Amino acid sequence: MTFKDHFSGHAAQYRLARPVYPDGFIDALCAQSPARDCCWDVGCGNGQATVLLADRFERVIATDPSATQIAEAVPRPNIDYRVEPAETSSLAAHSVSFVSVAQAYHWFDHQRFVTEVRRVAKPGAVIAAYGYRHTSVSPSIDTLVETLYAGTLGLDWPPERCHVDAGLLDLPFPFEPLLIPPHELRVDWSLAQFLDYLRSWSASQRYVK
Repeated sequence: MTFKDHFSGHAAQYRLARPVYPDGFIDALCAQSPARDCCWDVGCGNGQATVLLADRFERVIATDPSATQIAEAVPRPNIDYRVEPAETSSLAAHSVSFVSVAQAYHWFDHQRFVTEVRRVAKPGAVIAAYGYRHTSVSPSIDTLVETLYAGTLGLDWPPERCHVDAGLLDLPFPFEPLLIPPHELRVDWSLAQFLDYLRSWSASQRYVK
């Protein structure tokens, strides 16, 4: 099965341009885990969330179907990066206590992924699907970004993007909910850095092609 690859062509730019999840948010997620032995970071991309999880778990197995994205990932002694899809991993049965899906759940075949989670998860394991939506800078800039997002790039967004706009709440998630309060992801960027972030959007990449 081929995967929906919207980022391999600019993996290095993606790694540099995307914001980092706040420590308080990652701490709140990991506090739900019944143990800190092994975490599976699914759809890890270039490991932006993976390295944060590695500070909190003894071992992290991070998977992504894009070899290009994995090649850009930051190595750590306790991180095992693997190039493989979310729906058919090489993880052992009942081997992980925490499953992390950062800004990737909307890309999956959810029925097959849920089956895989139930195979690899230990009893009582926790799965966390999370991400971020629009940025907010100032009213005037936000208006320009919205024009870019919904107008100029509107037809270039993959159809799965609507699930991110909905906070993933419109996707199947047949697990007991453990809701984490929203956290603010604040960054101090220059104009050049902000423009790099906008260029890292999948729709921006499709538009320039």
